[in-house]
Order: sequence, then C-alpha cells, then structure tokens
Amino acid sequence: MLSTVPSTPPLTETAVLAALAPEGGRPGGATDVSDTAVRIMLAAADAFAEHGFPATTTRDIASRAGLSPAGVYVHFASKEVLLFEISRRGHARARDLLVEAARDAASPTEALRAIVGGFSRWHAEHHQLGRIVQFEFRHLSPEHRAEVIELRKDIDGVVADVLRAGVESGELDVDDVPATALALLSMAIDVARWYVPGGRRTPEAIERTYGDLAVRLAHGRG
Repeated sequence: MLSTVPSTPPLTETAVLAALAPEGGRPGGATDVSDTAVRIMLAAADAFAEHGFPATTTRDIASRAGLSPAGVYVHFASKEVLLFEISRRGHARARDLLVEAARDAASPTEALRAIVGGFSRWHAEHHQLGRIVQFEFRHLSPEHRAEVIELRKDIDGVVADVLRAGVESGELDVDDVPATALALLSMAIDVARWYVPGGRRTPEAIERTYGDLAVRLAHGRG
C-alpha cells in the first residue's frame, strides 16, 4: 500500500543558500537540516574545508550527513559534482552580495569601500565555504570549472566597473583597472585562508580595515 504521507518538498534555491551561507556565518559540526541533499552539501563543505577535496572520501561525507555512501549517490553522481554545486552557489552568492552593495552605495568611493569590506567580511564569516569556493575549484572538471570561472569573471567585473566609475567621476585615480581589481579581490579572498573565529580580528573589524585599505589603494579622494 502506498504511503499517503506527503513528501517534504525540496528547499528553494534561496533556502539552500541560506543554509550554506547564513547571515553571520555557520559553525561546523552537526547539521540539523531536513533536506537530505542540503545536509550532504553541508557535510561535504565541512569535510572539504577540513581535509581538502582530494583527501575527502565519499564515506567521510556520508558519515557526517548520517547516511550510507550509497545514500550520497542518490543525490549526487560524484564527489566532484558535490564540489561543483557548493562552489557554484558560493560564487553566485558572493557575486550577488557585491552587486547589491555596489548598487546601494551613494558614490563610487563608498561602493568600493562597501564591496571590498563586505567581501572581506564574507570570507571571514564564511571562511570554510570561502576556502572551498576560492581554493578547491581547481579540482572541478573542465566543464564545471568553466562555469565557475564565468562567475569569477562576473565578480571581477563588479569591482572593475566601480573603479572605472570612480575614475570617470574623479574620485579615484587608477591607472590599471584590471590589475587593481585583482589586487583588491585577492586581498579580500585571502581572509578565508588565515581567519580564525574568536581571534583578535573580528569580521566587523576586517570589514572596516579592508574597506578603508581599498579606498587608499585606489587613491580615493572622497
């Protein structure tokens, strides 16, 4: 006899992003999420951040998610597909945050401060996801890597557009926009590599410091 109990609908993409990168960051460890696919992604994120992609096994991910290895393959064809789904969402979330910050700023100078400061804070609050997004994507298949690279180009483009707008308005003085955008983003991304929760540098302090550094690097006059 078929069960009459309705199945739980899958989470929306917004809800998945909220689970992977909630406001203020997500502690590692036990994952209390009803959606099995999301629980697997969270378990994989913790494992990849702790051990790196090559050293993480499907069995390790399954154990963290409370499943058998076969249970993982019901939702994801391979460990690489799991990495792709996490990386794609992480990049898309970071891009959308930068777009929003740039759009809401009153001037190119404030936009630069907001996007670099906010991007730096994001890599502190989400240092585990940030390490995966920024440092593990090289393990993706060529097809998946190409899709992620396009998202990375979008992120570069947000910063470059703000710099160009600042140059045109006279607020910023930048000779090489692409190189400056790369330097600013690299500075923010590196936060995920060294940040330790509970340390002397808080995400809020990092946001202020890195936002101000970005403006000074671009010779902001505003």
